[in-house]
Amino acid sequence: MRIQVKTPELSESVQGGTLLEWRRQVGDTVERDEILADLETDKVILEVPAPAAGVLAALVVPAGGEVKAGDVLAEIETEAGAEVLAAMAAAPEVAAPAAAAVQAPAAVVPAPADMAAPAPAYPPGRADRRVPMTRLRQRIAERMVEAQRTAAILTTFNEVDMQPVQDLRRRVQAGFQQAHGIKLGLMSFFVAAACRALRQFPILNASVDGRDIVYHDCYDIGMAVSSERGLVVPVIRDADRLDLAEIERRIADYARRANSLELKIDELEGGTFTITNGGVFGSMLSTPILNPPQSGVLGLHRIQDRPVAVDGQVVIRPMMYLALSYDHRIVDGREAVSFLKSVKDQLEAPEALLKGG
Repeated sequence: MRIQVKTPELSESVQGGTLLEWRRQVGDTVERDEILADLETDKVILEVPAPAAGVLAALVVPAGGEVKAGDVLAEIETEAGAEVLAAMAAAPEVAAPAAAAVQAPAAVVPAPADMAAPAPAYPPGRADRRVPMTRLRQRIAERMVEAQRTAAILTTFNEVDMQPVQDLRRRVQAGFQQAHGIKLGLMSFFVAAACRALRQFPILNASVDGRDIVYHDCYDIGMAVSSERGLVVPVIRDADRLDLAEIERRIADYARRANSLELKIDELEGGTFTITNGGVFGSMLSTPILNPPQSGVLGLHRIQDRPVAVDGQVVIRPMMYLALSYDHRIVDGREAVSFLKSVKDQLEAPEALLKGG
């Protein structure tokens, strides 16, 4: 009996994918739930398991083929025919006669002078390489162009003194790790501060739908993560209800699974606001781009010791530039600037963020 191997069910926002590679070949014995192939969508890479044990009888879709949900990818023979297929796969190939492998060389006819091949465009040793975009990179490109085309993007800036956060982390780090089993980092402070500022200025947690403004009562914060395949934005659901320890756990888990390509589709959908941290790569200042249909994205940057004036004295402090890009169609400058000022003020008095509430 032959069992069909089909494309897994995809979400409404994912229409299809590309079959990257087959891990097994025709004639191979497979176990139930053994991973047969990897399927790349524009969000994640899915594993295709064997629905039954047997022998892989046919590959319907080759590596690199485009598929949709429910498409037949392969067939597995589960009964008597499985033994025959396995035996055929194990049998050595019969060599073709030597004479058949030898062919007379084709006659070489000189081309007319006016049909001669053009001279190479590059000097010797130089050439271009053409590599197809992955589905994720194609999707990133589409969304970036969509954001530029549909939104009126403007960016406002501020800077924050990170000394209070750094001092607080040093004071509580040992007890925090003992109590929660995870290190207290920086990103949880920004997530918590952003949630509080979004409560004050809900338009930055809203989105545009035609001629309507959709206000979201939840605070689902997307965290831009750079992976080997490109930028992905897993979402921390109901981030306003989480304490710093739980936020740190979610961030660490997403970062790990982004690099191992284990994120699920539903973990990458439905965010209401995004935070991106170019500072981990050394960026001093940037204008982050919106993640449609969201109306705001907070950009973080490198912390650098700089001379600043404090109480009339020049002191050295760990400073960070903050950037807020927003959709000027629905967000006015006053709201954007005030939001960013709120984030700054909370980070410069971070004890309240640690206590939560």
